[in-house]
Amino acid sequence: MTRPTNILEVIPHPPHGSQPPSIFNDVIGPVMRGPSSSHCAAAVRIGRMARDLMAGQLESVLVEFHPSGSLATTHRSQGSDMGLFGGLLGWDATDDRLVDSGDAIRAAGVEIEIRITDYPATHPNTYRMTLAGPAGRHTMTAISTGGGMVEVQEVDGVELSMVGDFHETLAWAEEGIVTDAAAEGLARELRMAPSVEEVRVHRGSSGWLIQVKGRGPLAEATLERVRGEPGVREVRSISPVLPTLSRSGLTVPFLSAEEVLEYNRDRELDLWELAVEYEAARGGTDPAEVLGEMGRIVDLLQASVRQGMDGTEFSDRILGPQAGFFRDRLGEGRLLPGGILDTVIPYVAALMEVKSAMGVIVAAPTAGACGALPGACIGAGHALGMDREALVRGMLAAGLIGIFISARSTFAAEVCGCQAECGAGSGMAAAALVTLMGGTAREALSASSMALQNTLGMICDPVANRVEVPCLGRNVLAATNAFACANMALAGFDAVIPLDEVIDTMDSVGKSLPHQLRCTALGGLSVTPTSQRLQRDLDPGQA
Repeated sequence: MTRPTNILEVIPHPPHGSQPPSIFNDVIGPVMRGPSSSHCAAAVRIGRMARDLMAGQLESVLVEFHPSGSLATTHRSQGSDMGLFGGLLGWDATDDRLVDSGDAIRAAGVEIEIRITDYPATHPNTYRMTLAGPAGRHTMTAISTGGGMVEVQEVDGVELSMVGDFHETLAWAEEGIVTDAAAEGLARELRMAPSVEEVRVHRGSSGWLIQVKGRGPLAEATLERVRGEPGVREVRSISPVLPTLSRSGLTVPFLSAEEVLEYNRDRELDLWELAVEYEAARGGTDPAEVLGEMGRIVDLLQASVRQGMDGTEFSDRILGPQAGFFRDRLGEGRLLPGGILDTVIPYVAALMEVKSAMGVIVAAPTAGACGALPGACIGAGHALGMDREALVRGMLAAGLIGIFISARSTFAAEVCGCQAECGAGSGMAAAALVTLMGGTAREALSASSMALQNTLGMICDPVANRVEVPCLGRNVLAATNAFACANMALAGFDAVIPLDEVIDTMDSVGKSLPHQLRCTALGGLSVTPTSQRLQRDLDPGQA
């Protein structure tokens, strides 16, 4: 038997192209349903881009996962199939039909085949797809890089990059009909079109693939002009899948904790104010729009907490509703008094239970870690009687910590273990809690550093391939760790190691973990007898 190519020895940092990360793209979001952002929400986005590549006309789809990657063992149970099929149908990540997307895509007449294949790959979350429809056939290779972020890396054998932050147009030109000069001439013409930011000419095996990135779609007249060019056989428009679009000449005021401290030396702004300045520059928007968007997210999170506290039901899960147990036992005086944590802990559980019941949640920074940061921030805020604006400020401060993590490392447990998800969420939550209490930006960074230090080496080993156990407990651990570190920072404790250095350490430690302990269901609690029994019970056809 041929030994599978090991794709897990060297993992590149998540791609951002030439663009810095965005709070609402990379950190606080996507708004979604499903157990995992890197599996389900990312798969929806990959599916939507694949659908656009085929102009919405699909007859068959072959999906290949690498045997050494995480998707080979988790694609069904963690929502990759569900998300991909939904995206191929044109649905978004909050669609309440997602759970039935497998039946729906087959009912639509699309033939689906999933194979585990040993092929060259550089990332554990790699999707290699062959798509066929009435208009022809295309291949596409894409990766999920964590927290719902994706990159299309290859189309029809041509290496390129599409991360969903531009309106993209692809035009195929035939060799022998279109010369090098003609292809470059068409590219020069397209660069002059309104809203176009970048045009690249890729050389393929049978001609050229011209890639156009724009702030908006190409005008129909321009598309017709391209379609009418001799030798151009096909043109496809691919819509963006991210909420914050990119643009050329984009700059941000800082991209690390060290840089933000230097930037803030004479300004003395709070961390949430610095987050507003960053995101306004990144998105090319007014600060009021940044505050408004985070306000909408806070409203959604509060609704999700209420839903979880009321109890959720879903058949394909290990744990039933438990958040209410905490509330009831607390009211009966049967729990150790925990102060603010008596609100935070059930809120964390409530959010995780909504996620596991296919309710709408916010990946913050991931779906697997969706309880820690929001549960800590909103729970502490409610316990202290704070208003909505205070919660918005806390979440913005957390978002900026996430920017620093995203810029230097990853939110993907498949790459760096659970320290990249719950650990990152804990570091972000610590900054949020410091901000709620009126702490300085320096104190918030110190709290984040301590919280991340405390979670180094945390593995990802989901029981029965579900994002529930030990995920719920680790989200609670992340929130309580954030609480302790926030108070330590506010009390003047010295973090010693600067946040940037801790993030770099998290990245190197995570990539040093055995791949069995990075969300593959091949190690840790995943392979205990109880986990295997639960998986047989939940997936009898997969045993």
